[in-house]
Amino acid sequence: MSDSPDSRRHIVRAAMKAPYLEREEERELAVRWKQAEDQEALHKLTSAHMRLVISIAARFRNFGLSMTDLIQEGHVGLLQAAARFEPEREVRFSTYATWWIRASIQDYVLRNWSIVRGGTSSAQKSLFFNLRRLRARLSKGSDRMDDPSLYSEIALAIGVSQKDVALMDSRLSGPDTSLNAPIIDSDGSSADRQDFIASTDPLPDEVVGDEIDRERRSEWLNKALLVLNKRELRIIRERRLAEDGVTLEALGIKLGISKERVRQIESRAIEKLRSALIESHQDRSAFV
Repeated sequence: MSDSPDSRRHIVRAAMKAPYLEREEERELAVRWKQAEDQEALHKLTSAHMRLVISIAARFRNFGLSMTDLIQEGHVGLLQAAARFEPEREVRFSTYATWWIRASIQDYVLRNWSIVRGGTSSAQKSLFFNLRRLRARLSKGSDRMDDPSLYSEIALAIGVSQKDVALMDSRLSGPDTSLNAPIIDSDGSSADRQDFIASTDPLPDEVVGDEIDRERRSEWLNKALLVLNKRELRIIRERRLAEDGVTLEALGIKLGISKERVRQIESRAIEKLRSALIESHQDRSAFV
């Protein structure tokens, strides 16, 4: 739906024309909808509460999203409230619907405010929607607006960590930026923003060094395995060198011995391997 001033005025005018409902009339419409799925009753009930939807949607207009879309999402929450409302509980529909309308709009804001998904837990949602208000209130009458010491007070008020507050504050401080956005250097040359992101991959010399060390240790191990007899070698291969090592009990069944005997042979084989490796390479730091 278009977010032009005309479309918004049309929605507001339609909402203002809808009559207010008395408590008994509201309950009667809710009962008709719940028991008989009367579409006319649902239309009257929801139309009468579109003022509430618009009022709640207006509280979220500072997130840079279409006011018309916010109202539409609020209307979805209103319909959800109508589907779940229990008139026999003697609660006004507006009181019950407020929670569904707000939740629907908040979910829409979280999904569309940024391309990066955030605020999935209830504490994170509370932080997202209350951070600016709390910072403004805590820094009122002072120049503390950018003081990181505010983080501890905000974290305590909302029930999250200071790290979460700092991260959310940084996200709210600016819009999303494409990694392909150009950056102009002082000399006039340009490059993509992603070109300046530090890689977390190991350096080439580290990769080569690790590969050499891995091949060397593999060679040492293969030579040390020669000191084991046939049964010891099988136990070590199936218990220690296989990707999914078998259990002592399963290996004992294969070999026709008890699992305790398998454990003893394994311990003895490991000790023989250790001795062979140390004898061949006196510098134990090579195995660290």
